Amino acid sequence: MLKQVTAVFVPVFNVDGHERFGPNHRPNQVGPEEMGWRVTGQNLNLNRDYVKADAPEMVALLKLLNAWDPLFYVDLHVTDGAKFEHDVSVQLEPQKVGPETMRTLGAKLREELFTELESKQHLPLPFYPSFRENDDPASGVTYGVSPPRFSHQYWAAHRRYGVLVETHSWKPYAHRVATTRHVLEGLLRLTARDGQALLSAVKAADTEATSGKVREVVLAWDNTDKSRPIAFRGYAYERIPSELTTQPWIRYDDTKPQVWTLPYYEELRPVLTASLPSGGYLVPPAHAGWVAEKLAMHGLRYQRLGQDVPSAPVEVFRATEAKFRPASVEGRQGLSVKGQWTKEGQPLPAGSLYVPAAQTNVSLLAHLLEPLGPDSLLAWGFFNNHFEQKEYVEDYVLEPFARELLARDAAVKAAWDEKLKDPEFARNPRARMRFFYERHPAHDTRFNLYPVFRTDSAPAGLKPAR
Repeated sequence: MLKQVTAVFVPVFNVDGHERFGPNHRPNQVGPEEMGWRVTGQNLNLNRDYVKADAPEMVALLKLLNAWDPLFYVDLHVTDGAKFEHDVSVQLEPQKVGPETMRTLGAKLREELFTELESKQHLPLPFYPSFRENDDPASGVTYGVSPPRFSHQYWAAHRRYGVLVETHSWKPYAHRVATTRHVLEGLLRLTARDGQALLSAVKAADTEATSGKVREVVLAWDNTDKSRPIAFRGYAYERIPSELTTQPWIRYDDTKPQVWTLPYYEELRPVLTASLPSGGYLVPPAHAGWVAEKLAMHGLRYQRLGQDVPSAPVEVFRATEAKFRPASVEGRQGLSVKGQWTKEGQPLPAGSLYVPAAQTNVSLLAHLLEPLGPDSLLAWGFFNNHFEQKEYVEDYVLEPFARELLARDAAVKAAWDEKLKDPEFARNPRARMRFFYERHPAHDTRFNLYPVFRTDSAPAGLKPAR
């Protein structure tokens, strides 16, 4: 088998967490006697870091992944959560989403792997084993498509195969080790057998991407309300009202196995789709340095403008609404925006980046630079300062300006009268003043402007950079 396939192992990814040993770090896990810690020395969860790549461990791993460009990237985990008899889940993508030929081959490989695992007395699941409602098995389970901050979806966004293996924490340590070995042996055997077909499918997906035929990328998926009943092997349980927390809690009896009939939500629908520019993305010099580093980490190609372009026809994204998360996530204050791309003329100074859409990692590129994406650099807070108001006009200047404007501009007067019909606006003095500030000549035209543009064609004067 190993004559036909090369396996590269990273024995320890989270080095700091690995060395933080203790007997009480996973209270709902059976063995070993001591275990490591979930996060790094910087308190970062590496399986949330694949896109933003803040951790030095992640930077090193991405360099390794790009150097090898493996057909399969397999991430080995131990899951916690509910008590049940199933001992492993294997999530493999593309299987439900992604290039069609890759999906077909991925589904076939996963089915054969499960047949092999079942022959060895395992009880594999094709989905992450968490319930739709916490601690309520009757609520059912879902086949979800995660954003690319997670390992398997990150590699699937490269148009390769990403696999997340989760052995169940309530199974003994020795059983989990044996299960992981059986999964890896099966994956290696099937990859060795079907390697040429899998590589051909990946090559076809690469050709489609580099030829510019990928015109849309789905940035977020959700399940429909459609479900089907499945047999799920759990244990007897009861949900008990808690006098401590005033909410129900679940108590399992793992001496009494049961077969539950659960609703399984596996049908997917796209909830956010990005139409891609026929040319690519442009990043002005103010952000070109660090963005270029991120692009290189992710194996994305770019070039630099060698000359100024005084005014280029581009698409810009101006947020009509921008909301910061009230609390940070993984060390970053997230941002969600509303708005759309519109055509404008913008200056492009020399040193700006041009990132072509026609490249193998086009799906990942869209996840990074499309502002509405849940894992975009904007959503992770890399551009927050552009959505913070820095300039203003004093009220004593705006008051006479507002009166003069209403007197001479009938359209503004009509818009003002319409806004006053909104009770929330009418009772908010700051909102009233903002109405006039936004119409003042001193208004900051770059406020809420996303500092990444889109273009239908490559600009002239490009210099090779990567």
